[in-house]
Amino acid sequence: MADFEWRDGAASEITVNGKRLEAVSYGPPPGEAPTIVMLHEGLGCVALWRDFPKKLAEATGFGVFAWSRGGYGQSDPVDLPRPLDYMTREALDVLPGVLDAIGFEYGILLGHSDGASIAAIYAGSVEDFRVRGLVLMAPHFFTEEGGLKSIAEAKDAYDNGDLRGKLAKYHKDVDNAFRGWNDAWLDPGFKAWNIGESIDYLRVPVLAIQGADDQYGTLAQIREIENRIYSPVDVEILSDCRHSPHIEQPGKTLSAVAEFCARLARIEAAEVEVA
Repeated sequence: MADFEWRDGAASEITVNGKRLEAVSYGPPPGEAPTIVMLHEGLGCVALWRDFPKKLAEATGFGVFAWSRGGYGQSDPVDLPRPLDYMTREALDVLPGVLDAIGFEYGILLGHSDGASIAAIYAGSVEDFRVRGLVLMAPHFFTEEGGLKSIAEAKDAYDNGDLRGKLAKYHKDVDNAFRGWNDAWLDPGFKAWNIGESIDYLRVPVLAIQGADDQYGTLAQIREIENRIYSPVDVEILSDCRHSPHIEQPGKTLSAVAEFCARLARIEAAEVEVA
């Protein structure tokens, strides 16, 4: 049963598995329109989505819900070190509670980076007919040497540069946020991490978006989707864009997502009419 009060643009929170998670919603609530559920990147949070959730609600007419996962933003911290399968645990142990807490009826999971991986794991592992589509921005399905090198560089910037100070503006426990992500990815055992099998079980349309100059992953991640998926997939490769399409190419990203949502809405309407 939903325990979340949907208030357009107002800061709020939900409680899942005993942890308080900061949240925000835009547009119409579930029951009045489809809902886009947004899953942030490995160093992200509600605030770091900037104005993208609000613009997404305005462009699509859908409701949009975003929250900071445990350890991020103003949410409760998590125990460290994170297990190396933390994304799978987030998908299977936490995301179902989030969807239930907001009264999710049907819509789209939109994930960025780690969030995209979590969304893909969920959709490929859980038979949830409420999920009608996926938007995967800069997803990771396996590790790459170049990506791990960039993550090591982030560690140096955090330990010896100004990255810690920048992130501390957004995360109340910045060490919990950064170490939870960085230590897991740089653990030698993480090199074998691979969730490509989740693609084999996707049965909903997918929009995959990636920057052509993404420093954390090559286009091999997108090719993995194209080569393995059985459901329809649209791909947008954005030039002059690195790891954050919604920030570096916001207009093109918003347009691609809005078009994808409109197409799914037309399909939904046609199916209802036939029935």
